[in-house]
Amino acid sequence: MSGKIKVYGQSQKWTALGIVAGYLKMYPQATLKDLNKAFPSSIINSNDDLLDTVGNIEKKAKADSNSKAIELVENMKKVKWYVSLQDGTQVGFTQLMWPEDIYSKFVQYADIYNIEVAEFKKTAKGESGSYELEYINGYVPPVEPKKSKSWIWVLLGAFLVIAVLIIFLVRSNNKKPEIIEKTVVETVVRHDTVVVMEIEQIEKDYNAAEFKVGDAKISEEAKFVLHDLANAMKKHPEVRLRIEGHTSAEGTESFNQQLSEKRAQAAVDFLIQHEGIDSARLEVVGFGSTQLKNTEDPKSSENRRTEFIVIE
Repeated sequence: MSGKIKVYGQSQKWTALGIVAGYLKMYPQATLKDLNKAFPSSIINSNDDLLDTVGNIEKKAKADSNSKAIELVENMKKVKWYVSLQDGTQVGFTQLMWPEDIYSKFVQYADIYNIEVAEFKKTAKGESGSYELEYINGYVPPVEPKKSKSWIWVLLGAFLVIAVLIIFLVRSNNKKPEIIEKTVVETVVRHDTVVVMEIEQIEKDYNAAEFKVGDAKISEEAKFVLHDLANAMKKHPEVRLRIEGHTSAEGTESFNQQLSEKRAQAAVDFLIQHEGIDSARLEVVGFGSTQLKNTEDPKSSENRRTEFIVIE
């Protein structure tokens, strides 16, 4: 089987680290757990993992109060004798010393993964050491996937949606209802004025068909006018009327009072019984001869009248 990567290390421990680095080049998404499967603890004849995070290695050394181990860990951090996983985790060997037998077993595992080991050049006194990797036999390592920045666009989109909602709510709250209210009020006033004017005209037509003296019977002509009044009320179902009866000064006060009430009631009865107007929309009042229209001639026919008042 042809090799894919060749490791040039300046010592046994640096070559061992270069082998792990070579493995990560072939499998860039490998985790710490994956590395310990690839390089099992049987290499060092121990139940402990061969690789761990630098932080955990340091904690163990301090927990054991092993001054030599603590010194080696400090040196590991100083010379950067560790590899970094894709997520940035720093991983080093729990085996801080590399005798020949352990190194030989480790190299055997390198061969399994098509990693070749070149003869290493021993470090000169005072040098910290290092390793180099060479891709051989045309091998091209997989490209490490770049971290997606799609979350940035998702976040920006969320901010944009929130901003639009805030603007919408602010504008909705800032709408001035008085403009709408003014329009509604004006419409109602105009509407009532039209109704009042229409009913006033009907009232004139109704009173043109005069009641006979001392009589509350509605004439045929007056019935046609009441039909027009009913149509107006049906066209404007919100309208309520107070129908007021008045008499001239002929007769006694009690007679005139009863007569005015009968004349008003006659109009109401016709609207209810023959035109289908709801009685709840009608009121009846009789004033007798107490509110003369023509005070200069109390007995004038002008005083014998029925008035249709729109109730506010």
